[in-house]
Amino acid sequence: MGKKDLRIVYMGTPDFAVEPLKRLVEGGYNVVGCITMPDKPAGRGHKIQFSPVKEYALEKGIPLLQPEKLKDEAFQSDLKAWNADLQIVVAFRMLPESVWNMPRLGTFNLHASLLPQYRGAAPINWAVINGEKETGVTTFFLTHDIDTGNIIMQEKVKIDETDNVGTVHDKLMTLGADLVTKTVDKILDGTITTTQQSMLYKDPSELKPAPKIFKETCKIDFNQKAKNIHNLVRGLSPYPAAWCEMVGKDGNITSIKTFETEVVSDKSNGTPGTFSFDKKNIEVNTGEGILRIKSLQYPGKKRLSAEEFLRGFKMDEVEKFS
Repeated sequence: MGKKDLRIVYMGTPDFAVEPLKRLVEGGYNVVGCITMPDKPAGRGHKIQFSPVKEYALEKGIPLLQPEKLKDEAFQSDLKAWNADLQIVVAFRMLPESVWNMPRLGTFNLHASLLPQYRGAAPINWAVINGEKETGVTTFFLTHDIDTGNIIMQEKVKIDETDNVGTVHDKLMTLGADLVTKTVDKILDGTITTTQQSMLYKDPSELKPAPKIFKETCKIDFNQKAKNIHNLVRGLSPYPAAWCEMVGKDGNITSIKTFETEVVSDKSNGTPGTFSFDKKNIEVNTGEGILRIKSLQYPGKKRLSAEEFLRGFKMDEVEKFS
């Protein structure tokens, strides 16, 4: 069977999922349909917004389904009518067995980590937050439990000290697109082998999870080490962004988003949250070390460098960071 004969259904939603789809389409693979999230209102005007995958599918004239519920009988009937040989999932939703078990060659997923590490919704964020030096992408066949299926292929990538979650995302998006086509080629030529994830660790306690990121996850705790706070900021920048509170001498509290930091000392010279500043720098004491805030955003304002921020904000009216 050639790649033009293999009927592929592709499932995905965000930008991360567009690059692998684009690679398949431009590579001559037979994508017979796409499945993505329903349209939703976004922004202040609540204008209906299409997912990036939908925008690409419409541009290329690929048939599209947008089910509210994946167990819906009408949706599953429409999906079955596409008669897929293989389904590919990239940054979508958890599928019921009736969906992932439908194609004769199964369904594989692209996950943005080196499984079995960082199973879950936010693997790129957590790899950076935890200070990892490398991460990668994995293709694996779907099974009942999320992110636990047999591994097909993996590719590694270095996480540089200057990387944040945005730059690592872009590296993995390109690497993942390559891995998806390599995986399809292996399935086509019958050379595929898989590895059980349980063979890659001795005890579940060795595994690092990647749960969904919530607002409280992003809150900076200045009692932590400066290095750990720095990694938290990197792992949440540019989105959703770490945040902290500036406590004014008048008692007012303002939430500030923080996008870029630098560890300037491994020893503190004051209580966590106390700070010093000059015309260009804001340096905050932590539980261990001093952290320089290099880029931040005041509510309702645009992101600024610390130097730009200090030109228009009276830091001598601030009591501490918390």
